[in-house]
Amino acid sequence: MSQIIKNISQIRERMNQACLRANRNPDEVKLLLATKTVSSDNIKIALEAGETLIGENRAQDLKNKYIDLQSLPHEKHFIGHLQTNKIKEVLRYDVSCIQSVDRLDLAEKLQNRLEFEKKEMNIFIQVNTSNEASKFGVSPDKAIELTKQVAEFPRIHIKGLMTIGLFSAEEQKVRVCFKMLKDIKQQIALLNLPNVEMKELSMGMSHDLEFAIEEGSTMIRVGTAIFGKRIYADSYYWNENR
Repeated sequence: MSQIIKNISQIRERMNQACLRANRNPDEVKLLLATKTVSSDNIKIALEAGETLIGENRAQDLKNKYIDLQSLPHEKHFIGHLQTNKIKEVLRYDVSCIQSVDRLDLAEKLQNRLEFEKKEMNIFIQVNTSNEASKFGVSPDKAIELTKQVAEFPRIHIKGLMTIGLFSAEEQKVRVCFKMLKDIKQQIALLNLPNVEMKELSMGMSHDLEFAIEEGSTMIRVGTAIFGKRIYADSYYWNENR
């Protein structure tokens, strides 16, 4: 059996155990394969094994793998920092959701491009729950206001929130990030905003997925624990100039 398939099985078991502890139905939590730097061949192994949801961080990677993966049914999310000049490129390659909308000017330009192309797009609002300067996302105290503003754009449909938790060995500090995102989600849901459906909480990665699931995550993003370590640090992929 491929190591990738074994790794997926192990992640699924970790997810199931976390759901069991939290008294949740495992069907409530989706597994998104974070495929930055992962070759098309390795992604194919995962898709052929039954996985259906992948996430890319860069427009160039969407383009490079598009033809290779076209024959296999799957759903694609964009999960990286999105520059406004890359919107056109991202929309070209069948992305069904952009998880990283974190500022009004990005939403405005996305709405304009969608209007031009007569398309619509599901998005998540990305929130910087750890308040780390190295991470993108709207600050927690401005997340509700940004959601209200983005909800005004008719071609953009807000389906939830996304965050990257604090990289820390201290469990409680990590959990605070996830609790915060869930709290913001609940506050937004109470507003009953048009064009906003608070269905998804995209939070949790290879190292902290159990905490995220126990705190209410509906979608975890796992790359390293499935495809192996990458040659560059995560910060490389968050650099908006690349």
